Amino acid sequence: MTDKYPSTRSYAPPNSSVIVNFFFSYAQLKNIYRQGWLYKGVSKDHCESDVDHSFGVAMLSYVVATEMRPDLDPLKVMELGLFHEMGEILVGDITPHDGVSKEDKMDRESAAVNEVFSKLPHGQKYISLWQEYAENQTPEAQFVKRIDKLETVLQASLYERMGNTGLDEFFSHYNAMLNDETFQPSLDEILQLR
Repeated sequence: MTDKYPSTRSYAPPNSSVIVNFFFSYAQLKNIYRQGWLYKGVSKDHCESDVDHSFGVAMLSYVVATEMRPDLDPLKVMELGLFHEMGEILVGDITPHDGVSKEDKMDRESAAVNEVFSKLPHGQKYISLWQEYAENQTPEAQFVKRIDKLETVLQASLYERMGNTGLDEFFSHYNAMLNDETFQPSLDEILQLR
């Protein structure tokens, strides 16, 4: 797995407060390249980080829910979008190319989330947000899972427009997952750009 620089946790001041320590933990997400893009030849100079992706998912979740899904809580979907990659803080961006089972990936990420958030006074709240998303427990979590795919397809489209090739699997793999009245118009528009 390729990261930008050594773990940010190693830079945490000794005996730091829980908030300062938390910052040095979650800052690692800024350091983690999205591995799927690297596998497909996107240069490190252009490759998004987990934080870039999480911000995109949180923003899209909030806006799409507000504009198109009045049945969903926009603030809740934004929270879930912000927290959905927190399991990667300690384990990195595990992809299907890494040969790690879904169960093992979930166990590793769950342990990481528990380690990072359990030190905070309201840590269980944050752990529960991540679990809600990871376990696909609610309509909001199911929606954010699909937004996660939409954001990935949009990013693939951007990379193609920047001159990258070989990204077909991102479009074909997520096409079926986004086939409904909320997502289909955007997906159709993206596919027409190709």
